[in-house]
Amino acid sequence: MNQKEGNVRGIPGTAGPMETARILVVDEPMHFRTAIDGMLEKEEYATVFSSGVQDAIARIDHDPPYDLILADLGMAGTDGSGLLIQRRQPDTPLVVVSPSQDVGAAVAAVRRGAYDYLLKPFERDQLLATVKRAVEYRRLVQQNAMYKQDLEEMVSARTGMLHQAIADLERSYDITLEALGDALDLKDAETEGHSKRVTAFTIALARGAGIPAQQIPVIARGAFLHDIGKMAIPDAILLKPSKLQAEEQKIMREHCARGYQMLRKIPFLQEAAEIVYSHQEHYDGSGYPRKLKGEQIPLGARIFAVADTLDAITSDRPYRMGTSFAAARLEIKRCAGTQFDPKVVEVYLSLPDQLWEDLRAEITRPTRKASPLQMESKDRSKLRNPFSDGSKV
Repeated sequence: MNQKEGNVRGIPGTAGPMETARILVVDEPMHFRTAIDGMLEKEEYATVFSSGVQDAIARIDHDPPYDLILADLGMAGTDGSGLLIQRRQPDTPLVVVSPSQDVGAAVAAVRRGAYDYLLKPFERDQLLATVKRAVEYRRLVQQNAMYKQDLEEMVSARTGMLHQAIADLERSYDITLEALGDALDLKDAETEGHSKRVTAFTIALARGAGIPAQQIPVIARGAFLHDIGKMAIPDAILLKPSKLQAEEQKIMREHCARGYQMLRKIPFLQEAAEIVYSHQEHYDGSGYPRKLKGEQIPLGARIFAVADTLDAITSDRPYRMGTSFAAARLEIKRCAGTQFDPKVVEVYLSLPDQLWEDLRAEITRPTRKASPLQMESKDRSKLRNPFSDGSKV
């Protein structure tokens, strides 16, 4: 069956397992296109003929995808190998046709990306074998692309499920940790709610400091569990209403190490345990239990120290009333460089007192449902990270 220029013989559409392959034949001489047409006439191919490279490029840009491009190297003004650069379907194999005396040009085209070449004159069997290999190659490329897409979608879905499972597991952990904190509050009524408030304050400071999001839960857990070691302190000392004697004070200070020992063997709390161990250290080295100084103190513990003092100053105690956030601001500023990391204080001073008042109200609100370990700071301002010099939690 003969067809006019640009017409298609066969069933149009991208080749699939049972679909007709679409072939674009590019050459100027009519007799060549006619010969190709005759050789492919009885085969199940949908063939489109084009008289030049520019016309072929136009068809490639606007037609459905082809499964094979068959182009002559000897067209006037340009050659079929130009399709290697200009064609818009990089996955479509290109078979170049060249005179037998110009085999070097054909080989060069293959090196530039052509799938194969045919040397004139060629027999029908040679053409059909080459076309068949090229079409099968194209189908294999399509199958591999579909397999890759399916695999990527499956991996994406499984990754999403894994992330959700991890998030659910972490939430379960945090609910358990909150129960531990509540148990400590029941034992030490003097500091009831302190762990939740100081955790919310610590999260706000860490976010204000530009701490990476993946590190926020670590710091939050360390803040929430900072006094967990007090569970091991005798009630006679922990609940004593009067001033502690020197020996009693020594025992009380053991709560940092005791808390560390309780948490360090739990894999997901190992980093948080370091904050628990160091939460009473001072920037100038005057704290306890290890007299750490400056950046020897984990960054999470340095952030917590400011949040802890902020809550301590502004919270009521049986022996005194809490003071204002404005008064706390003055005291924390005064202790920058001695008790506190100056950079952390700088972040704290950049945040408004209203933030702390809002967080305290949120924590103490009777209908509050969110765990402070999962709370997000309401302050979303993007501040410069003062810890960009390489400090680590």
